[in-house]
Formats: sequence, C-alpha cells, structure tokens
Amino acid sequence: MSASLGRRAWAELVGTAALVAVVVGSGIQATELSRDVGVQLLANSLATVFGLAVLITLFGPVSGAHFNPAVTLAAWFTGRKTGDGMTAREVAVYVPAQTLGAIGGAVLADAMFAEPLVKWSTHDRSAGHLWLGEIVATAGLVLLVFALTRTDRAHLASAAVASYIGAAYWFTSSTSFANPAVTVGRAFTDTFAGIAPASVAPFIAAQLVGAAVGLGLLAAVFGRPAPADTRIVVPHGDTELAPSAP
Repeated sequence: MSASLGRRAWAELVGTAALVAVVVGSGIQATELSRDVGVQLLANSLATVFGLAVLITLFGPVSGAHFNPAVTLAAWFTGRKTGDGMTAREVAVYVPAQTLGAIGGAVLADAMFAEPLVKWSTHDRSAGHLWLGEIVATAGLVLLVFALTRTDRAHLASAAVASYIGAAYWFTSSTSFANPAVTVGRAFTDTFAGIAPASVAPFIAAQLVGAAVGLGLLAAVFGRPAPADTRIVVPHGDTELAPSAP
C-alpha cells in the first residue's frame, strides 16, 4: 500500500496514541481491580501485548507501524548510505507525530477513567539499574525488528514484537518502555504507568543508547545486508514503502 507522507504521519500519530491509551488505560483499570502489584503488572502487560499486535497489523501497511522514534531513527540510520531508507524529512515528520500521539493517548486514557486530563506523574524512575533495563529492552527491540526484515520474516512482526515487549515487561527492571515517545506521553499521567518528568530525559538517553547497541548486534550477528536487501527496513510491519512514498 502506497501512502502519502501525510497519511503515514496520521497512522503514526493515531497508532502511537492508541498504544499509549492501552498502556495507561490498562494500568488504571488494573489498579482499580486489584491491590496486588504483580496482578496489576500482569494485566498491564497482557493488554499491551494484545493491543500492540493489533496496532502493528492495522497500521503496518500504511506507515510501517513504528510508533517509536528509536525505531524510526534506526531505520534512517541503516539506510542513510544507500539512500533506500527513511529520509531526514520523513524522520522529521514521524517523530513529532509519534510524540504528539503519545501525549494524546495518555490524556485520552485519563479522560476515560475520570482522572485529571493532565497531571504530571510522581512516579520517580531515576536509577542506574532502570536505565540499564531500558538499554537492554530497546537493544532487543531494535535487533528483533531489523533482524526480521533482514531475514525476510517481517510478516511475523506483529506477533514477535508484541511478544518481546510482553516478555520485556517482566525481565527488565524498567518494565520496558523502550520508546522515547511513549516515555514522554507517560509523564502526563499520574497513574500506574506514569513516569516523573525528571526521569524522562535519562530514560530517553538510555533508549537511544539501546538502539545503537541493537544496531551493533544486528551487524555483528547478521552482517551487512546484500545490495538487493538494502531497499527497505521495516520495523513493525510488512515491507516498508520506498522513501519517496512509504
């Protein structure tokens, strides 16, 4: 499916908004239904797995369903020398759309549960072990996304990416934000899934480091792509559209 940049931007905005609404909304619902933190996290992670799989399936053919500036920047970086990846203009459109969508999704979730529409989170997440968790989570995500494309298995992205995020909720200390836009959005809600504004910048820095580590692991394990394989890298969907049209 060939889509204009404007339509792709809308897909990224709406998709990221829906993703954050799922994460925040399920967190609020979980805390209302149970006082057990383990049960709350289980409910939150399961909702995220199912929601993310659906959103990748829905929006993948339009925009690649990145929903994540780290993935978008990695897609640009891997194709910058061949000219077959995302252009700087596309990155400049995708990233703000993802960020605005994430903020909107948090506000929407708060509205659905009669929470204050915008209330800065007080959930401090400033600690070295949490930043390490974000590096690991983001590195694994980027490695997975681009390895699927490199090995012609991008059709498995919806199930594989959603499953990885669900697992990373539990095996990383940070509960796997692994997404700069989602991190910003979650600062706008003082609920279970929130993150204090002061914790946002270090989390994003760790995620960008993780993205670089993921690309390094991709090169180490899979090598450089053959010329015929440099045409496109699609993070969360089928084959990504050419840079002039994705």
